[in-house]
Amino acid sequence: VGVIGAGSLGIAIANILAQNAEVLLYARDCAVVQKIAETKEHKGQKLHTKITATGDLSYLATSCDILFPIVPSSSFRTMMQQLSPYLHPFHILIHGTKGLDISLPKDHSIDTMDELTRENVRTMSEVIMDESVVVRVGCMAGPNLAKELSSSQPAATVVASPFEEVIKAGEDLLRNDLFQVYGNKDLIGIELAGVLKNIIAIASGILSGLNHGENAKGLLISRGMVEMIYLGKAMGGDVKAFLGLAGIGDLVATCNSTLSRNFTVGYRLAQGEKLNSIIQSMEEVAEGVNTVKIIKKIIEHQKLRAPISE
Repeated sequence: VGVIGAGSLGIAIANILAQNAEVLLYARDCAVVQKIAETKEHKGQKLHTKITATGDLSYLATSCDILFPIVPSSSFRTMMQQLSPYLHPFHILIHGTKGLDISLPKDHSIDTMDELTRENVRTMSEVIMDESVVVRVGCMAGPNLAKELSSSQPAATVVASPFEEVIKAGEDLLRNDLFQVYGNKDLIGIELAGVLKNIIAIASGILSGLNHGENAKGLLISRGMVEMIYLGKAMGGDVKAFLGLAGIGDLVATCNSTLSRNFTVGYRLAQGEKLNSIIQSMEEVAEGVNTVKIIKKIIEHQKLRAPISE
């Protein structure tokens, strides 16, 4: 089994997979590959003995039928373009990225666009299908804080796909005594649940940073869930996806945890730090920062009411 991305979540998932399979872990930085080979350690996490690091996407795709891409949304399409020549229709891809991809006309940025439509905005499963011949695509989503997973705290995830064999592969490979796996057929809905909750998590961090208490947080989480469902439906998801582990479960976890990158962004903003300096000082991407810009444009274009996101 292959994992693409040696960030903290990529490593945590590789360690979980290694309990059930041999794992190839792809990192684009040669120094990281060498360090893992020599020390069996990265980002403060010990790596399972059944994990081997590689910097070769061709070798990864040739060796593995099932791949778990876990890279930031901003570099996901580029990664898929590099991986695509080595993929075949028999491959299964289950991604773990909670972000959106935007395709804009040349010389445009999100700020210079008058409107964003659903055609400009893609989930990661749509990017996989845009860029490759792979048909059997899925995602994993849920309250999966990397630090807790890496310290073997009990948790669960949703593997979503319209294909039963993708869900089955996810269950067989990921499930263990401390990690439960649930299946769901609504791929887009589950992806959007994981994406949209990051906006509410930033807001929750701001509330905590301003010392506004638990009543305010309860208000935010409940109204945030309503907003997520409203936006998710407008973008093609089903309500049910938001009411389970990938929606309310992930929302509660990320809105209450200092281990959440998006919560941390909001908290530090409330302390008076500037957004640019927060982003530059963070080791890994807080997807909600990009997501909230994209969603604001969609809200404006479709004349939707989403006060927290606005």
